Amino acid sequence: MGRSVSDVTENRNMEISGRPIDDSRSVYSVGFPPRMNLASQFAHRVKEMFFADDPLRPYKGQTRSMKFLLGLRYLFPILDWGRSYDLAKLKGDVVSGLTIASLCIPQDIAYAKLANLEPQYALYTSFVAPLVYAVMGSSRDIAIGPVAVVSLLLGTQLQNEIDPVKNPEEYLRLAFTATFFAGVIQAALGFFRLGFLVEFLSHAAIVGFMAGAAVTISLQQLKGFLGIKNFTTKTDVVSVMKSVWRPVHHGWNWQTILIATAFLAFLLVAKYIGKKRKNLFWVSALAPLVSVILATFFVYITRADRHGVQIVKHIKQGINPSSAREIYFSGSYATKGLKIGIVAGLIALTEAIAIGRTFAAMKDYRLDGNKEMLALGTMNVAGSLTSCYIATGSFSRSAVNYMAGCHTAVSNIVMSGTVMLTLLVITPLFKYTPNAVLAAIIISAVLGLIDYQTAYLIWKVDKLDFLACMGAFFGVVFISVEIGLLIAVMISFAKILLQVTRPRTALLGNLPGTTIYRNVEQYPETIKVPGVLIVRVDSAIYFTNSNYARERILRWLRDEEEQIKEKNLPMIEFLIVELSPVIDIDTSGIHAFEDLHTALQKHGVQLLLANPGAAVIQKLRSSGFIEIIGRDKIFLTVGDAVKACAPKAREDA
Repeated sequence: MGRSVSDVTENRNMEISGRPIDDSRSVYSVGFPPRMNLASQFAHRVKEMFFADDPLRPYKGQTRSMKFLLGLRYLFPILDWGRSYDLAKLKGDVVSGLTIASLCIPQDIAYAKLANLEPQYALYTSFVAPLVYAVMGSSRDIAIGPVAVVSLLLGTQLQNEIDPVKNPEEYLRLAFTATFFAGVIQAALGFFRLGFLVEFLSHAAIVGFMAGAAVTISLQQLKGFLGIKNFTTKTDVVSVMKSVWRPVHHGWNWQTILIATAFLAFLLVAKYIGKKRKNLFWVSALAPLVSVILATFFVYITRADRHGVQIVKHIKQGINPSSAREIYFSGSYATKGLKIGIVAGLIALTEAIAIGRTFAAMKDYRLDGNKEMLALGTMNVAGSLTSCYIATGSFSRSAVNYMAGCHTAVSNIVMSGTVMLTLLVITPLFKYTPNAVLAAIIISAVLGLIDYQTAYLIWKVDKLDFLACMGAFFGVVFISVEIGLLIAVMISFAKILLQVTRPRTALLGNLPGTTIYRNVEQYPETIKVPGVLIVRVDSAIYFTNSNYARERILRWLRDEEEQIKEKNLPMIEFLIVELSPVIDIDTSGIHAFEDLHTALQKHGVQLLLANPGAAVIQKLRSSGFIEIIGRDKIFLTVGDAVKACAPKAREDA
């Protein structure tokens, strides 16, 4: 029987008046949830797994026309926020759009080289992708376009399949194919609400992967930075350094080094100013474009290209041509495109959602991860049909977009329009742009991906997380981008398996003067109850860890009995298992408890359970374990269990 409202009120009044509460009158007992049939259980599980955010809630009680309108607003958020758009917001969006355009144009030309593509394809991507995202995306701050890490990952994987120099057409077609499948995978994850799969790549692994990619990208830029013509296609640090030092006496170009060093210093100083003085963010945002303009002008007037300085030479003028017929939908290249698209698409997805959530938290609005996946996927599918490669959110451009005062995704539209004008009018002016300044732009951009402060924090907080971080970092730097990513995923999974198969357990003691029982290691002042051993299992109990949990509990008992014999204390008569952290249990877990109960009976020890959750108590009842152990051996709290099994010992303690 539970306490009545009057009993609880009387006890509350006794607490307020300072009189002691008579806890022996009656206590709450463990409740049993109502039984659910199989269909109800399945529906509940599906809802919690795929519809935890209750996306259909706004549609309840609405008319058909309103439901249709709400559906359109969900698919195309521009129809929602566009209703309240005004000139004040337009002003902020135009300024921020022009600012990020000045940053993205020189970065795009540079990032295309990472993907082993001609510069116009990155500009095509920054024209089409932001337009699609502005209509379908829900982030107000994210800036869409090519990014360094995805460009490198895509270029590396494509190069492993096709030589971009010998077979440029097939290479380009495979790039479009990979982009198409990346978009399909992203959209499918969002449509089927499988966004939680992306979470398997831990934050620590991403930090290490990004840092490793930044080092790899920077090393790759030594080709343009030093003016080296023959350079390795491999990305590991050993191969790159061999390519760097082999031509040191005759392959380096001092004019190229001078240009690259001067503009890298300029870019880093500009970035430092923008970081220290937030109101001068535009200095770092405009620095890449200023660098390109100045470097191009100097090369043109000095004709440094005749003295070994490598230049862009040609960027095709005009907007995106159709590439729908270029995509491989069958054959071996389609399979290769699917494989490349899955890897690059998931990395792009992880980066975009992380960026979107960061700025959404800063501006206090909600970002729907599944909706973002659908928008990003549709964007990349559309891009693959219009000569674009994989696009995602750029952290550097998004940060500039935020600081420039953007209000909505219109800033992406403004940026897209600026890129379109560049493609139509300005591209011939980039003919004399030196590759050295593009290398400097890439190096300055990716240095921000090396987050040593977060890595140090990971080291202090969780050594296993740090192992995942370093595994990803060294895998990328010393082997390849793909292997580094694989190591990151494997270590992340290994950590999950370790936590699942080896759950934490704790020995509990009583805090003096209370009925609270806590971990004796965390609270050294706790007192052990004579004749009673209290153990807590800090995980769900499944087939993966049930045997370990049973053996660990028995080991606690053996260790405690050895200490008791040495001190001539009363032997253990009761073992209480605190189940409040155990959110679920399966048949293997129940079988382990049956074995535990049998083993304890042979030792003359009674098993008691405290505070089992709804799912656990339901399964214990369905399996008949409650009848085996006895209903009187299951308690609401550890304190109740202690009072029931050792009242005199508890009073003495």
